[in-house]
Amino acid sequence: MLLIFVRHGSVAMLLVGVAAEILAWLSGAISLQPALILLGALLFYLSEYGMHRFAFHAPPLSWPPARKLQHRLHYDHHVEPNRLDLLFLPAWFLVPNLAVAAGLFGFLFGTQAAFSALLGMTLAILHYEWVHYVAHIPYQPRTRLGRWIKQYHLRHHFISEKHWVGVSNPALDGVFGTLHGPDAAEKSTTTRQLY
Repeated sequence: MLLIFVRHGSVAMLLVGVAAEILAWLSGAISLQPALILLGALLFYLSEYGMHRFAFHAPPLSWPPARKLQHRLHYDHHVEPNRLDLLFLPAWFLVPNLAVAAGLFGFLFGTQAAFSALLGMTLAILHYEWVHYVAHIPYQPRTRLGRWIKQYHLRHHFISEKHWVGVSNPALDGVFGTLHGPDAAEKSTTTRQLY
C-alpha cells in the first residue's frame, strides 16, 4: 500500500523536494521558519478547498483542450473514483502551481521565506494525497479518525458532490457551508457524471 503511494510520480517528486529542502536546511544553505512552514500549509488547504469546489467542479469550458484538462483533473475521477491514475494530482499540474506560489511568496517576503512556505505547501500536498489515496483504496484505516475521514470523502463521491468538499481538511466545509451530516444531504444523481 505505502509502496504504491510512494511510487506514484508526483508523490515521489514531492518527497524528493521535501528531502532536498531538509538537506539544504541541515547543511545551512537555507533557513526554515516554522511559522512560514505552517502558513504555506494553511495556504495549500485553502487552495485545495477553493480549487476543488470552484475550479474542479466548474461547468465544462467551451474550448476543447480546456475541457479535456477538466476531465483529467477531476471529472473523470468522479466517473471512476478508484482508478489510481486519476487519483493523484499530476506533476504537470503541481510543478507550475508550486513554482508560481513559491515565486509569489518569494517576491512578497524574500527567498528564504519562499523556501519555508514551499516546504509547508509540499507537506500539506503530501498529506492531501495520502488522505485521498486511503479514501479510494480497499483499505480500512485503523484509527477512528482515519475511518471517519475516509467516509467523509466518500460521501462527496457517492452522496453529493456539492458537499464534503474538503478532502484533507474538512474544517473548511464548516467555514464555507458545505458541511452536512451523513443523512442531511439529498442524494445527488450527478456524483459520478459531473457534467
